[in-house]
Amino acid sequence: MQNSYDIIVVGAGHAGCEAAAAAANMGSKVLLVTMNMQTIAQMSCNPAMGGIAKGQIVREIDALGGYSGIVSDKSAIQFRMLNRSKGPAMWSPRTQNDRMMFAGLWREMLEQTTNVDFWQDMVRQLIISDDGKRVEGIVTGMGMEFRAKAVVLTNGTFLNGIIHIGEKQLGGGRTGESASHGITEQLVQIGFESGRMKTGTPPRIDGRSLDYSKMEVQGGDEVIDKFSYLEGTSPFIGENPKKQIPCHVTYTNQKVHDILKTGFEKSPMFQGRIQGLGPRYCPSIEDKITRFSERDRHQLFVEPEGWNTVEIYLNGFSSSLPEDVQQKALRLIPGMESAKMFRPGYAIEYDYFPPTQLKLTLETHLIENLYFAGQINGTTGYEEAACQGLMAGINAHLKINEEKPLVLNRYEAYIGVLIDDLVTKGTDEPYRMFTSRAEYRLLLRQDNADVRLTPISHAIGLASEDRFNTVNEKVSNYNKVISYFKNTSCEPETLNPFLESIGSATINQKLRYNTILSRPNIGIPDIVKNDPNLKASMLEYKIDVLQQAEILMKYEGYIERERENADKLKRLEDLVINSDFNFDTVGGLGAEAKEKLKKFKPATIGQASRISGINPADVSVLLIHLGR
Repeated sequence: MQNSYDIIVVGAGHAGCEAAAAAANMGSKVLLVTMNMQTIAQMSCNPAMGGIAKGQIVREIDALGGYSGIVSDKSAIQFRMLNRSKGPAMWSPRTQNDRMMFAGLWREMLEQTTNVDFWQDMVRQLIISDDGKRVEGIVTGMGMEFRAKAVVLTNGTFLNGIIHIGEKQLGGGRTGESASHGITEQLVQIGFESGRMKTGTPPRIDGRSLDYSKMEVQGGDEVIDKFSYLEGTSPFIGENPKKQIPCHVTYTNQKVHDILKTGFEKSPMFQGRIQGLGPRYCPSIEDKITRFSERDRHQLFVEPEGWNTVEIYLNGFSSSLPEDVQQKALRLIPGMESAKMFRPGYAIEYDYFPPTQLKLTLETHLIENLYFAGQINGTTGYEEAACQGLMAGINAHLKINEEKPLVLNRYEAYIGVLIDDLVTKGTDEPYRMFTSRAEYRLLLRQDNADVRLTPISHAIGLASEDRFNTVNEKVSNYNKVISYFKNTSCEPETLNPFLESIGSATINQKLRYNTILSRPNIGIPDIVKNDPNLKASMLEYKIDVLQQAEILMKYEGYIERERENADKLKRLEDLVINSDFNFDTVGGLGAEAKEKLKKFKPATIGQASRISGINPADVSVLLIHLGR
């Protein structure tokens, strides 16, 4: 046994796995500690990755050299690009996944990652330096001590976790698994602030007991646009592509709601036994029928758990009501008249630490070299957790090697938006990413994550040389396509039949291809299909290159305007505030501003400007004081 490491990662959920992989791939010797080696990267809730804004995050993780995109692609049973009917800033990839395959692939990739060791045990205590300023390792439940230069905590829902099913309360971080005790108490004693949050999960159903003929079919996309930018990661692309498994849609009704209401008197949520706030945008079914009492039905997604299982995840029916009430209500849903449950839904309450106690690197203010990532920071969702783990692992490695930290700005990545929101604004309810949270979402599209982030990751030694070269080739190729469209004209007699067929004005003289492309409802594939000359010139380019070129030409004005706004923000982000800056010495700052600035310790003027309670006048005073 080795008892000394560069970095110890506590917890092997989505955050812990990405943290361990990133730090190890950058050269750190990593110990990944988990209470159960059989549940590494477990999909505790729905068997899916991505979705609105979350899909952008998975793309960004992949562009930075993380594993989530690769694992999601390889274990996918269905792929869909959401929001296709809207602009490209809103397009969001999503996979339905094989739950067991997902976890198995993650473990396989970690085991094949040089520099990652594993240890199965609970962590009950951190080892803190004698002066109380720096973390130096961990103590496990069996009394083992492991030393490290940095520790990343990714405890998920396990810190003092309590499972609620009706009037029953069970200690646990996930069904069938023990809670973790000791760390919260130690951190609070040191001076950290903690709180309680709640999340939930729906019942799992035996698919053999369902009548799918009474449900709507929801299939996958015919054209697959997978997560990872690497080749050969999708089971739907290749010589023998697999057939996607469809999901189904059904609905609750008033009878279902009436049955559910009979269990409210035993509901832990309504009777006050749950103190923590749950996710606003993923409420339980009992919460939905209370908050939206005017609705007589709610949509439910019947999601298969994998290629070779009959287990079904009932998305939209999260509940902590007594199991008999859940069963009775289920059998009143169309297609579920004979439904059998594998296990009931439940709520889980757990400890978290308000993320305003962190730096933008996810290192804590109070204890040096201690990092928090995932649900411990008050977030919800695999994708939000995974990207935090990735950034914590990267920054832990950079810190112990005395290198410049990696902080992604709001105009560079959704990951930057998420971390900035958490650290600057905090959260008192489970934080979920949405496209509306990003001011620069036209810049932060899912299709260009590699162009935005792979060069950054390559510079710190994480993204491989092959990835970097692939991105450079892509940029070179789409610039060639754009140049061709802007400098080559089309013949009226060639394109007019097509323009007439779609009700678009015909042309009387030669026009540049980009002028035709600027028209609504016309894309590069449409022009290529109807213009033999253009088709011959575009044959050498891949679909993703043509798509990128089309977006950049169609939305050129909007993108440029957003980039100008981002440049204004960048000027404020470039104005660094030293960590030991004394805000009490700044004349002209109000008492509230000083209090907030001392508490949040902003790293830049830009971050300071986003703190609640800091107004433009306060920012001006700071700028003057800093000689700007």
